[in-house]
This record gives sequence, C-alpha cells and structure tokens, in this order.
Amino acid sequence: MSALTQTITGFETWHLALPVTSTRDHGIGRVSGACEIIVLALTAEDGTTGWGEASPWVVFTGSPEASLAALQRYLKPLVLGRRVSDRAAIMADAARAVAHCTEAKAALETALLDLTGQLLGVPVHDLLGGATTKRLPLSVSLANPVWDEDRALLERLGEDGVCLVKLKTGFKDHAFDVMRLEALSADFPDFNVRVDYNQGLEIDEALPRVRDVAAFKPDFIEQPVRFHHFDLMARLRSAIDVPLLADESVFGPEDMARAIREGICDGVSVKIMKSGGLTRGQDVARMAARAGLVAYGGDMFEAGLAHLAGAHMISATPEITLGCEFYQAKYYLAEDILEEPITYEDGHIILSDRPGLGHAPDREKLRHYEVRS
Repeated sequence: MSALTQTITGFETWHLALPVTSTRDHGIGRVSGACEIIVLALTAEDGTTGWGEASPWVVFTGSPEASLAALQRYLKPLVLGRRVSDRAAIMADAARAVAHCTEAKAALETALLDLTGQLLGVPVHDLLGGATTKRLPLSVSLANPVWDEDRALLERLGEDGVCLVKLKTGFKDHAFDVMRLEALSADFPDFNVRVDYNQGLEIDEALPRVRDVAAFKPDFIEQPVRFHHFDLMARLRSAIDVPLLADESVFGPEDMARAIREGICDGVSVKIMKSGGLTRGQDVARMAARAGLVAYGGDMFEAGLAHLAGAHMISATPEITLGCEFYQAKYYLAEDILEEPITYEDGHIILSDRPGLGHAPDREKLRHYEVRS
C-alpha cells in the first residue's frame, strides 16, 4: 500500500474560543474578549494526522456554528473512507455538498494537504507548485479604538522589525481616522501605511472621505463601501491616485472575474477563508495578475494553523506581492494553539521545509479552549 492510497479513518473537530488581548474595531464589526475558530483533524490508517482551521467572522464570512455544522454534518460523510489521494475529488464533492461555508472548505483542504505532505515527507508549498520565497513580509493591523494602545503596539512592532501596518478606518468618526494618519506620518515615518475601511463608509460620505485619506498617500485603500456596491467602487477607483483594493467584494474566482470586468479595483485581498481553500486562493491571485492587478495575503481572526496554511499558499503564489497579515498568533491572541510557535524574524514570517504545514496544535490547548455547551 502506497502512502496516499491509505484511507482516511478519523475526522475530529473542536470549536474553540481563544482569548484576545484587546478590543478591535473594524468598519462592519467589533471583536472583543475572544475569537472563535474550528479546528479539524483528519487521520489516515497509519495514524498520521493532518490539521486544518476554519476562521469565520460572523459579519463577514459566516459563523463558527455554521462552519462546525458544515464539517460535521455535510463534509464528514464525504471524507471518511476516501483515499488521501482523492483530495481534488473530495474538494469538488464538498463544493456541491453545501453552499458557501468557505471557511469549512478551507479547513478541509488544509487538513488534506497537511496529511498528504506528512505522508510524502514534503511541505505543503511543494504540493502547491513550489516555494518562490520562504520569507513573507508581515503587515500588522491597527484597529484599537484606544489610540494610545495602538501607539504602544507600534513601538513594539518597530523593535521587532515590522515596517508594514494597516490602519483600520471607518468605525468611528472621520476626524479620528485623519488624526491617526497624521500621527503615523509625523511620529512613525518608518512604517509603510495601508488603509482598510472594511465596508465602513456610507454611500454619501465615501467619496470625500476616501479623497481625504488618499492625500496621505497610503500604499492602498481597501474596501471603503459595502461589498455589493460595485459601481461605487469603480467610481472611487477613478477618483483617487492611490490603488483601491477589493476585499469583501471578492471571495472566489467568480467574484474576481466580475471585479475585473467591471473595473472596481487595482488589487485584491486573497484570503483562503473567503475563497474556500488554498488552490482557489491561488486562482484568485492569478486571475488578478493576468488582468494587471496586485494581490496581498489577507486573513480573518485566525490562529497559527490558518496562518501557516495561508503562508504556504503565498509562498507558492508569486502573484501575491504585497506581503501577508498573519499577525494574530503573535500580536493579538493571548495564546496560540500550536505546540511550537510560528517563526517571525525581522518583520517576516519564515517558512520551513518540514513536512505538511510544519507545525501541529497542542491537544491540551484544544481541550482547554474548547467551547462547552
């Protein structure tokens, strides 16, 4: 029996609530106290286990309860008893079995890739086409409603060699956003600044506020208005001279095709939790690049497993050129779930060549943070 002809005999899930260190406000919602994720483990006949993570946000992609139900009720029967080598067929069946639930599908594909990589003795990025880099520039988001606390974070980031930050805007008044941009320019000139509204602007206020922010010359401005306002996104793009990026407007390749056709953006945030997996995330980035658009690696409120999955995907996707936002495990969670922490060095995430994702969660932490009914 070859390694990949083994059948999948185990399917376990954990619903976790992971404490966070501060409140974070985004344009469409707030996170405080804890973020919730689902962890998936797939086990082969020889006992090898592959891991995946679903990281939903209820105002963006969906709820943890929906991810858990999708995995346990609809996807588990498609997986148990199948060969590890059936990954593509399993994912095609998953796409038909339950609509949406992209986070659950991302967790499933991650676990299948991790399992495959461990059985073959190769890292996940090799399964996705091979690494083009193993040092990914790290961007950290600033979203604390208490600006003095974000200033303290900026001091820490500077000491750690991080030079990319994304300012979350649109959750308070416009004066607050302008004040922080002025402070970043005056007091933290060594940081490259991106701006992200997370759909936080109303239709009638979008144009003047986006123009004001564009005057600060950020690297880009991301998703100022609600995801369905394609026409307004296109008008905003033509009204400013900095790149406009789409996030919530583009989940998978289908949305990317429309975004290109209607000219709504200069680039796109690629998130495996939106796209429904690593390979579909690669598809989004490659479609964008063929149309002359840029891409960066975004994330949800994630723990280390999802960070690793996204990092392997970016490593094998040279079309993603603007770095990644996989910072929560180090800078936001009170404690990550991995047995061994991700390597951060001089403002970069460093990937290894260890098989699979290269890391596994600590089962004691899974039990400790599991949500009990």
